[in-house]
Amino acid sequence: MSAVTDRGSDTPTHRKKKTGLSDRARSEQHLGWRLAMPAFVIMLLVTAYPILQAIWNSFFYYRLTDPDNREFVGLQNYLVSFTDEVFWKAMWMTVLVTVITVVVELVFGFIIALVMHRIVIPRRTLRTVVLIPYSIITVVSGFTWLYAFRTDTGFVNNWINWIPGIDPNYDWFGSFWPSVFVISLSEIWKTTPFMSLLLLAGLAQVDSSMEEAAKVDGASWIQVLVKVILPSMKAAVMVALLFRTLDAFRIFDNIFIMTGGANDTASLSMLIYRQTIDRTEIGLGSALSVILFLCVLVIAAVFVKLFKVDLAEGRS
Repeated sequence: MSAVTDRGSDTPTHRKKKTGLSDRARSEQHLGWRLAMPAFVIMLLVTAYPILQAIWNSFFYYRLTDPDNREFVGLQNYLVSFTDEVFWKAMWMTVLVTVITVVVELVFGFIIALVMHRIVIPRRTLRTVVLIPYSIITVVSGFTWLYAFRTDTGFVNNWINWIPGIDPNYDWFGSFWPSVFVISLSEIWKTTPFMSLLLLAGLAQVDSSMEEAAKVDGASWIQVLVKVILPSMKAAVMVALLFRTLDAFRIFDNIFIMTGGANDTASLSMLIYRQTIDRTEIGLGSALSVILFLCVLVIAAVFVKLFKVDLAEGRS
């Protein structure tokens, strides 16, 4: 009996329970690592040195115009950043634009994804048209919105002069909130198609039979959306929000083009640019870069923890 028991303990079923993975799953996992390893090594070699160099420079007082006067200051650059009002204004601007753009893009992106998913006319044509804004280079898009809202070259003021407080000479870039509005609007216009494309992939994974069953049971469209569609595309929503949030948190181009950081509209990336390029403060700029990198890591960890999505189950 003991011999039979010992042989039985080596069966594939027992090994699956013991390790949590079947032989096939373990083989696929090893194959995936072998296929991804060359690209992973190359990316590590390309990105590891700049990251480590930035961390190392952040502990020094180091100006590019005075390289011989390099001094180890420990965490002083981080203390200067956290105690500077300019840093917190840049952080506030970054968080504000990120929240506004991501929330609006999620709503409009989901609506566009539903239209593309349900529409009868050729879907490829519609998807191509929708993706046109996203295909435009950000710098070109930023200058387009700048010229549209400027008082000397723009046409927007003439179109909406019926709104109280808006006249042909209204300066959208003369104060904080109007500038935030235009910057956010340009970001939403350009990147909503990207959000809709990711959500469209999630809608394709929704089981239509579950929708039909919910409708037969008398569920309203809102109930079907909340109870069936959204839970089924949870992984796609997480990926869309994660990718777009990380991208929005690093906003630079539109702010640089439209306001140049004036009126307290400088983002964290804009502040890094000022310190490293304009003032050649490599040490302080590196510290700000490390802070931005840590913020991105925290955001990614929060999203993964919040959604609790099992990508392995989503694949199956």
